[in-house]
Amino acid sequence: MTLRISLRDGEKVIVNGAVLRSVGRTDLRVENGASVMRGRDVMTPEEANTPARRLYFACMMAYIDEGDLVAHQNDIIRLVRELMDALVSPEAKSVCIAFAQKVACGQFYKALVDCRWLINYEAEALARTAPADAPLGADLKPAAA
Repeated sequence: MTLRISLRDGEKVIVNGAVLRSVGRTDLRVENGASVMRGRDVMTPEEANTPARRLYFACMMAYIDEGDLVAHQNDIIRLVRELMDALVSPEAKSVCIAFAQKVACGQFYKALVDCRWLINYEAEALARTAPADAPLGADLKPAAA
């Protein structure tokens, strides 16, 4: 199965852990099995600042960094447990379980789709609990002594 990727000038893509940047408009065809992730789907460690985002980051790393797969899988297991304990919505728990099943089968890229849903769910939940005039997540910071 061939995967065709079109990149804009300067756009990044990760192929089997190697970061590639296009020079000019570029079309790539991946003709065998490879871990491919477009730059817009890549999360930096600094962006992994909520439970669902940390789960996404750990899954992304398991997908693109096979050298440390066991460590990333351990992170995923710990983070799934923490998230399941915090989730109340049956739908969110169901998505988290589907995510875990995909990870258990080594389908990390497909699991990232479920994790994006969890990130959106988490953002909506935080927006509902934050005071209207406070920045998102301000209610999660410890009070000054």
